[in-house]
Amino acid sequence: MKTADTICAISTPAGTGGIAVIRISGPRALEAVDAVWGGRRMAEAESHTVRLGTVKDPATGETVDEAVAAVFRGPHSFTGEDTVELSVHGSRWIQRETLRLLCDRPGVRLAEAGEFTRRAFASGRIDLAQAEAVADVIAAESRAEARLALSQLRGGFSRRLTGLRERLVDLAALLELELDFSEEHVEFASRERLMELAREIRGEIRGLLGSFRAGSAIREGIPVAIVGPTNAGKSSLLNALTGDDRAIVSDIHGTTRDIVEDIIPLGDYRLRLMDTAGLRSTEDPVEAIGIDRSRTAAARAQALLMVVDASKPWRLEDIVSELGEDFELPQATLLVLNKADLGTVAGPDTQAVATASSEGTALPSVRVSALTGDGIDELRKALSGLLEKALAADGGSDAADVIVTNERHARTLAAALEAAERVIDGLATELPPDLVAQDLREVLHHLGEITGAITTPEILTTIFTRFCIGK
Repeated sequence: MKTADTICAISTPAGTGGIAVIRISGPRALEAVDAVWGGRRMAEAESHTVRLGTVKDPATGETVDEAVAAVFRGPHSFTGEDTVELSVHGSRWIQRETLRLLCDRPGVRLAEAGEFTRRAFASGRIDLAQAEAVADVIAAESRAEARLALSQLRGGFSRRLTGLRERLVDLAALLELELDFSEEHVEFASRERLMELAREIRGEIRGLLGSFRAGSAIREGIPVAIVGPTNAGKSSLLNALTGDDRAIVSDIHGTTRDIVEDIIPLGDYRLRLMDTAGLRSTEDPVEAIGIDRSRTAAARAQALLMVVDASKPWRLEDIVSELGEDFELPQATLLVLNKADLGTVAGPDTQAVATASSEGTALPSVRVSALTGDGIDELRKALSGLLEKALAADGGSDAADVIVTNERHARTLAAALEAAERVIDGLATELPPDLVAQDLREVLHHLGEITGAITTPEILTTIFTRFCIGK
């Protein structure tokens, strides 16, 4: 990265809008803007001030646009360098012309993808985990995603890792001291105390890694499988929830042969709804493949909508048995009594609230008509409540919690956990301190990779090239 260059780029989405923001950062930022600015000089401006003026072509004196300039002097800026943000009108020509005039200045060029954030990392303004959170904040499509990304951007995850690394350093120091004084047979800490510390650290790493399931679901969309027998109205329910004709609806049994997906908002979250093939015994090889995929989708889902035709006799145990002998209903399972507009068959088979699930507790239920839309709002509320409880169990419902949402972080934590397990095994089997210390250093290395305390150019390039230009 050529940090001696001054870089500029449009930081707002491409296209025509009310305004566009052009960001300029680097050692010549103020000088470059002054060369094309009609108004009070940027070189005389105090940090964190705003000025009204015009963008002019210095060669012809022609006014390109009226603009507002916000000045941020280094090191108290996002990048840690002198930075100016020009707010111009959203005309594409004005945006292109302003960039051209700036890039005509000596030492000024267009920014590469993610270069502003990379400079913020290089100057120590943010660490690597916070830099990745910048991209997550931009990409957030639900309140839960935005809250988690903002928490990471503010350093919540980094502080947790820093605390872990400090305790690991203390543990490593005790072992290293024993190595230094091995001939004198001096023990600076009992093996019991070292084991206790190692287990505490392992527990924290395991907890962070365990939160990735909830974090990934929040980021990608919580997978919700719509399952049940054929012709129960699963596809109609998907269409009712999405407000669109996403799935083919027919009275013919076995119409749905494959998974049909769509993403919808629900409260603070996004749901990835999966309409599945109806569960039944069949000799049709193509339908059988679809039913196998239904079972796979149900096994991977974090929530189930079990749909039955409440106007006909049915048995919950029959539906569960079709999902597989070892199938366990997830905590967020909602029984959907569909076709309420046709009435309900009386009898014990339809007493859904009293029907026991595999855990021996009653399944919550809701009566709906996917055809008329009756009960759909009640279904959304019930599902939202179940998901809140399920995410709380996974450690993913409280914005104050540290939740892992990044796959790179999860892989690195998994490697750190393996090394931590070796530390505990080494202490338990009384391996030589130098071997245990080596495993401890590996745990430290992996945790440092997450925050960027330890990194490589290849890792940085992979991360920052995923950013948009202008950020």
